[in-house]
Amino acid sequence: MDIRFISSLTPEDETRIAAAVCAAASSLLDHLQIAYTIRIETTDGQLFHHSNAPALALARGPHTAPAV
Repeated sequence: MDIRFISSLTPEDETRIAAAVCAAASSLLDHLQIAYTIRIETTDGQLFHHSNAPALALARGPHTAPAV
């Protein structure tokens, strides 16, 4: 999944919102047994990053359809 957000925010506001979005999304996704990475780059080059790879998600591996 790739999500892009374009706005008319000032660089300062964009930085504050990017940090809040990264924290909020991480807080929600951390409760799921999925591996994920969140990466938010602001227009002025600041990077906000969070990833999580619970043991259960790693043990299962990628989801594949059963052989027929």
